[in-house]
Amino acid sequence: MQMLRKILPAAGLLLLAVLPLLPVPEFWITQLNYIGMFALVSLGLVLLTGVGGLTSFGQAAFVGLGAYTTAVLSTRWGLSPWVGLVAGIAITIVVALILAWLTLRMSGHYLPLATIAWALSLNYTMGNMEFLGKYDGLQGLPSLSLLGMDLSGGRALYGLIWVIALLAAWGVKNLLDSRPGRAIRALNGATTMAEAMGVSTFRYKVVIFVLAAVLAATSGWLYAQFQRSVNPSPFALKMGIEYLFMAVVGGVGTVWGAFVGAGVVKLIEDQLKELLPALLGSSGNYEIIVLGVVLVLMLKYAPKGLWPFIETALRRWWPAVPRPRDWEGAAPLPLRDKPAPGELLLDVDRLRKQFGGLVAVNDVSFQIRAGQIVGLIGPNGAGKSTTFNLVSGVLSSTSGQVSFRGQPVSGLASRLIARRGMSRTFQHVKMIADMTVLENVALGGYLRGSSGSMRAMLRLDRQEEQRLFKEAETQLRRIGMAEQMHELAGNLALGPQRLMEIARALCTDPALLLLDEPAAGLRHKEKQALGDVLRQLKQEGLSILLVEHDMDFVMGLTDRIVVMEFGTKLIEGTPAEVQASPEVRAAYLGTEH
Repeated sequence: MQMLRKILPAAGLLLLAVLPLLPVPEFWITQLNYIGMFALVSLGLVLLTGVGGLTSFGQAAFVGLGAYTTAVLSTRWGLSPWVGLVAGIAITIVVALILAWLTLRMSGHYLPLATIAWALSLNYTMGNMEFLGKYDGLQGLPSLSLLGMDLSGGRALYGLIWVIALLAAWGVKNLLDSRPGRAIRALNGATTMAEAMGVSTFRYKVVIFVLAAVLAATSGWLYAQFQRSVNPSPFALKMGIEYLFMAVVGGVGTVWGAFVGAGVVKLIEDQLKELLPALLGSSGNYEIIVLGVVLVLMLKYAPKGLWPFIETALRRWWPAVPRPRDWEGAAPLPLRDKPAPGELLLDVDRLRKQFGGLVAVNDVSFQIRAGQIVGLIGPNGAGKSTTFNLVSGVLSSTSGQVSFRGQPVSGLASRLIARRGMSRTFQHVKMIADMTVLENVALGGYLRGSSGSMRAMLRLDRQEEQRLFKEAETQLRRIGMAEQMHELAGNLALGPQRLMEIARALCTDPALLLLDEPAAGLRHKEKQALGDVLRQLKQEGLSILLVEHDMDFVMGLTDRIVVMEFGTKLIEGTPAEVQASPEVRAAYLGTEH
């Protein structure tokens, strides 16, 4: 089976390489050239839409930017097409950064609408500028040469197109399997968690937006060299929608889905252009209607696309192999300075939060010293989680002050507070369901690494990756989950998911661990197992703020307890003092007897 895993991809690459040397009709070489160029654009949409959750209809405009740049430089100024490639990528990066700054803070339907607007604007510019040839475009681009070889024909350019496409796929796969890649995969539905792990989610939105634009511009450069002419038509909004269609059909979240989608859509579309007019007896773009129906059916019956469907079928004979444990000899990650026992760690002073006229947290104050477990308890709606979110930076306070290790942190974003040594879990488990437990936990080590996206794409970050996975396995062993590290996180029951969240938070090497209702929804035995883990962490010297509504759960764990009711601090004391308090009994039971 292992041999088969190596033979099949090698055989596919060999066939792809020798195809232009065989007596294959020119039509199919042309089709493969288009598929390779279209797959490049779809690869960008895999990153942007499938993984990052950012829908864009504007990629065709970036294709046009790459094509027109090389066309203008080579026809107007006689510069080499290779200069056009570099210039096209540079201009695309500048334009993409400006558009990202203007639009990527938008959410919901506003971002797709913005991408439509800039696609229309750029296409209109291409069709109305005199020096771009208006709607006739630019003709007579010089032929491309490489190391003295003329690449003017379809067969000659075939190798360059597919080398670039496959290198791009290799780079994207490497990126997704890396420190920045895990941050990117958190953009689609787990941004709050990623920020709490120290990730700047806006930065990575910009990164994938620019990468997708560069891939599209590179495709445009190849298109210009292939056609030896450019005009605005292939870069209109219709083509932008079609690129997104390719990504969705192939599998919008998968690298190889970009190639499957480009191939299927291109081949079917070309066949429909010939068959439908013949069947209907009149000319027209009837293929658009059929493709629209196919997309609706795909979204209903195979929403993940064709490639995931193929992968699932292949798993019967070709089961997935767990990530090899190649981190045994890796050096440990650097550790932060730990506070001395008894040092004032967290100081919450008259913290207040108002939502309009509602006071959710009303001048709450408490302290945590190093080595303590402090419980923050109260009935449902008492304001515990809001206080917790104020302390960790998820929410900003109306007034009051939070200090951590002697430094004010009120008003700081959660990622900046995480950098100072505070890490948290969530009341409702936040994770990336289609990543393994090990990868989810490794995301917690984000701040302890430094490799960027380019190093990841070139696979120069492997040593750091080994260190991160070694740390992730260490934390999973620490909480008793090492045997489940290769499971998909989405397949775990609620109890193990909560333990996984704790391991992820521990991977940040925190000075203070914040746990938001970790026992919520757990069965009795799961609560006992969780309690054992927290006692172990306390013995190891970790400081913990534990938010809970289950008073019985925290009594045997905490050094001090803060009880809240209706947004105010009701009482603070030892577990025994709180348990004996008539005010606490009244808050929980509605009576003072």
